[in-house]
Amino acid sequence: MEPAWIESATAWIAENPTAAGAVIFLIAFCDALVILGIVVPALPLLFAVGALVGLGHISGPYALACATLGAFVGDALSYWVGHRWGPQLRSRWPFSRYPQWLDRGEAMFRRHGTKSIVIARFVGAVRPFVPAIAGMLHMPLRRYALPSLGACIVWSLLFLAPGWVLGKSYDAVAAVADRLALVLGALVVAIALVWAVVLYTWRWFAAHADNLLARALHWTRHHPRLGRYAAALIDPNRPESPSLLMLAVCLLAISWAWFTLLASLLASGGPLALDHTIHEFMWSLRNPLADRMMAALACVGDASVLGPAALVALAYLIWRKRWMAAAHWLAAIVFGLVFTSLLEAAIDMPRPPTAPAGFGFPSVAVTMCTIVFGFFAVLIARELPGRTRVWPYLLAGVVTTVVGFARLYLGAHWPSDLVGGTLFGVLWLLALGIAYRRHVQRSFWMRPLAWLFYTTFAVAALWHAPRTADTLLARFAAATPTSVMDHEEWWQRGWAELPAQRNERDERRRWPLDLQVAGPIDPLRERLEAKGWRVQPQADWVATVGLLDDDLDAELQPVLPATLDAQSESLLMLHKGAKPGEQYALRLWRAPVLLDDGTPLWLGTTQTLRLNKPLDAVALWLPVSDDGTAHARVREALSDLPSQQERHPHGQSPVLRVRTGPASR
Repeated sequence: MEPAWIESATAWIAENPTAAGAVIFLIAFCDALVILGIVVPALPLLFAVGALVGLGHISGPYALACATLGAFVGDALSYWVGHRWGPQLRSRWPFSRYPQWLDRGEAMFRRHGTKSIVIARFVGAVRPFVPAIAGMLHMPLRRYALPSLGACIVWSLLFLAPGWVLGKSYDAVAAVADRLALVLGALVVAIALVWAVVLYTWRWFAAHADNLLARALHWTRHHPRLGRYAAALIDPNRPESPSLLMLAVCLLAISWAWFTLLASLLASGGPLALDHTIHEFMWSLRNPLADRMMAALACVGDASVLGPAALVALAYLIWRKRWMAAAHWLAAIVFGLVFTSLLEAAIDMPRPPTAPAGFGFPSVAVTMCTIVFGFFAVLIARELPGRTRVWPYLLAGVVTTVVGFARLYLGAHWPSDLVGGTLFGVLWLLALGIAYRRHVQRSFWMRPLAWLFYTTFAVAALWHAPRTADTLLARFAAATPTSVMDHEEWWQRGWAELPAQRNERDERRRWPLDLQVAGPIDPLRERLEAKGWRVQPQADWVATVGLLDDDLDAELQPVLPATLDAQSESLLMLHKGAKPGEQYALRLWRAPVLLDDGTPLWLGTTQTLRLNKPLDAVALWLPVSDDGTAHARVREALSDLPSQQERHPHGQSPVLRVRTGPASR
């Protein structure tokens, strides 16, 4: 079954096929309209429309025509507004308050002329304004209309295409991506959010620094006792005063956030409800293709990676005889590590159930990433020209976010551990940054230092992460089940208490669990191999990328792994099917209960797989309905083992119970 939003949308479209075109027209029209276009999220909306086109619920040419017409009419109306009011448009709200909106469009139009009409259609920041500028400057309508129409056609096609391709290959994407897509998507969203917060915070302070400085000076004159402390930071004769004021304001804000979070955690006596919710969601996304990648990213915050970069930077500062910078750099790292360790020891915060010893509040790795990269940004940012000064801070935010997200995915920390670590790191680097900026005014060439630091970090990460990922991942394996069931009870009645199908959001991936095995896997594997079945090792990233090789024989194309309650498969066996491009599969996972006599218990699913080549770009084995053919093959191969078969009371499929251990002899 399709996801809920697709199901709802398709139901509405089926009832209102013509109105669907009107909605598409309206999306493109509003996106092109002057002022309104800067707030309409056309890209995600047209992506969704494209997905519905790919799934066959909307006619592709019809959707393309509606989007093109909407964009063209919106551009034309913006052109008319500019032509109608001309230069007077600048004096009208909101352009009188935000003149930069028109300034950017006019700068592009004067630079590129007619070509700007085409260029602006693909640049969101100026897309709604360039047509208005063309009208204001009285560009002839004939010269305007043709480029605008061509740009609208191409724009509609490009904006609909990604969703269109996704819809066409939806089943394939679900098979490959499923949880992996959610993991990667969540990581991208987290990075984008932090990137935006850092970038726009910095830009806001950069734009308002002089005004804030003037207000602060006014305040110091009216509060002579308290003001004398602030006056030390905001001497208007010092060029560093705006930066110091920005750091001071951030310090106050972060201090408030840090102590608020700490008070909330101490008051609740443990993790917050939100911590549990996010932890359970992230644990549900565990899958073999993402596990090792996230473990490698989590290792980036280790001392083996941060340490060499920090030591190289310290050595360079000492070599250049920048004693004050070296002292502050050393203090940032040493005292940050000491304070974080003391906090972790002093605050007795329960760890997540998936976290081994050594992972507490706050997260040491996230805190040290924040301090090391953040204070390095303080060291070098002022030596960079203009707006490029924000880049070191952006890199600090990205690295810290990646490390924190990876550890959250693995279940090493509660979200509050990561937020607390980040806030504490920012708090310490701001305090130290203010001290450093007040005492150090000499500038020096920072480019060699930046190259040394970032290159050393990258080399250390590339060397350390692949070698440590498997060890770290082993510490976060799925927890051993704590529920115990009597062996004979399972054989007689308890089997019906085990899950009847996988717990997946997409109903098409809720495969029936039609096999339960008590005992070691080897006897089962040997009997299946004697009947022509073969074991496939778990597919990794190399094998997944190999799916793009359409010259590879179908039987050599790997079957992608699947999880059950965050556990990867313990066994995957395949057998050639009755038709070309078809094969049978058996997947086994650890059961969520233990048998009282120590006998291992397994849950499995049998499937018929068919080779699919969506968009002729990738070859995938996908499950299809087989009326129990694969199940019958497995039952036949295991016929000499003690077995029983009954229909599950909570499912539609018969469940085969098999004993392979001592109880089978």
